Amino acid sequence: MDTSLDEPRQATSADHQTILHLYKDASDWLHTKNTDQWARPWPSWEARDQRILASIAAGATWIVGDGTDAVATITAHHRGDAALWTRRERRQPAVYVHRLIVNRDYARRGVGAGLLDWAARRAAAQYGARQVRIDVWTTNTALHDYYRGIGFLFVRFADCPASYPSRALFQRPIPVPGRAAGDCADD
Repeated sequence: MDTSLDEPRQATSADHQTILHLYKDASDWLHTKNTDQWARPWPSWEARDQRILASIAAGATWIVGDGTDAVATITAHHRGDAALWTRRERRQPAVYVHRLIVNRDYARRGVGAGLLDWAARRAAAQYGARQVRIDVWTTNTALHDYYRGIGFLFVRFADCPASYPSRALFQRPIPVPGRAAGDCADD
């Protein structure tokens, strides 16, 4: 991640509008990329806003700044959604990432990949997470390629209602200090 940026800080309710602004800018940009991602909030404006506020209240949402500018946001939980991830997967320590949004003025600087690495290191140190997992917009194949390009593996499409927009599941192992690369056997 760009080292000139501020360290991630926990979002507060005062950051809600900033996060919505990042979301709106990303949505506008996505519209130019021939994808239906975030074309409208799922399942409604109110439900989307409540998810964001609940994640902030739970202490799971973080913001990166550059002085006074909001650069990016990430939400990272230690529990996976039972509608997406299997019981076996949810028993393995992992960090589950949502709403990774980067201000387009800071695109292509490694901010998104850096935030994912930061969330992985933090989760590994706090509760021994061994995987970073993310549910990705089902139809945005360019986003699927982005995650593959930074080391994520496609797991499967979640077996949940087709109306759920982010059914493409990806994960990446978190390196464990002292363990050889590639030696990431499941618990």
